[in-house]
Amino acid sequence: MASPENNKLDVAYVAQLARLELDPGSVAALQRDMEAIVDYINELSELDVSGIQPTAHAMEQTNVWREDISRPGYAREQMLANAPAIIEEELIRVPQVLPGEGMS
Repeated sequence: MASPENNKLDVAYVAQLARLELDPGSVAALQRDMEAIVDYINELSELDVSGIQPTAHAMEQTNVWREDISRPGYAREQMLANAPAIIEEELIRVPQVLPGEGMS
């Protein structure tokens, strides 16, 4: 893995840990890319940011709040009218997701 002295990363080892199969050409390319990324991060760590306040976004974010007003809902019959199939006039029938999980 990476150490402070050098930026050598063992991409093949990390791929093995992640159970990824990479061809040798990809390993070499990823090795170069990852080392370049770590070099860049090391450059950024040399910057003096002591006078900069941490932020979550590049621009200030503000919420636009609206009043939480209760409104009447739809009638049950009106909501169920859009369902493709209904079971016992209460449940919406959906396509089977798991094999063997039929509904009675």
